[in-house]
Amino acid sequence: MRLAHLPLVIAFAAAAASLRAQAPAEVKPASAAVAPASAASAPAGFRDEFLSQFDASMSKFVALARAMPADKYAWRPADGVMPVAQVYAHVARYNYNYPVSAMGVTAPAGVGLDTLERMSDKAQVVALLERSGAFVRESVSRMSDERLARTTTLYGREVPQWAVLFQLLAHMNEHLGQSIAYARSNDIVPPWSR
Repeated sequence: MRLAHLPLVIAFAAAAASLRAQAPAEVKPASAAVAPASAASAPAGFRDEFLSQFDASMSKFVALARAMPADKYAWRPADGVMPVAQVYAHVARYNYNYPVSAMGVTAPAGVGLDTLERMSDKAQVVALLERSGAFVRESVSRMSDERLARTTTLYGREVPQWAVLFQLLAHMNEHLGQSIAYARSNDIVPPWSR
């Protein structure tokens, strides 16, 4: 670290220590109206909130996939980085994979999870994204609160099944940001930003 930055580092450390000293000993929930989840159920309102967030992100993904010209589906920002088509297909793959591998949902007939990311044709990739979104919506809509609360293993951790859906959404949103950057690098404005 350069000595010129030392006063700034000390100032930030002092501010952080001051804030910690002022922090309340106990953090209370923002709203008493939200009931805590019991061991036998998902958090109150989880399914509807998840589906709302999922639909908002999925609709952006599909809109961006449609807006990206077919000749840009092979574009990648650098060697060794996923091209546009593979990013979209990767998201679709994990829309299937998380419910199938961590929640016990049966994959639709004809869906080969290990081959999806090889798709490169725009029409096929857009259709794949749409089908994967419908699969998530239908699967989650049919799950009982008790099923969502069942324990499963995700990346080596024991979690309730509803936590798998958080991961699905976080994964999708991470790649949505990546896809927006890809689009803008190719002078494509996301449709919802126009």
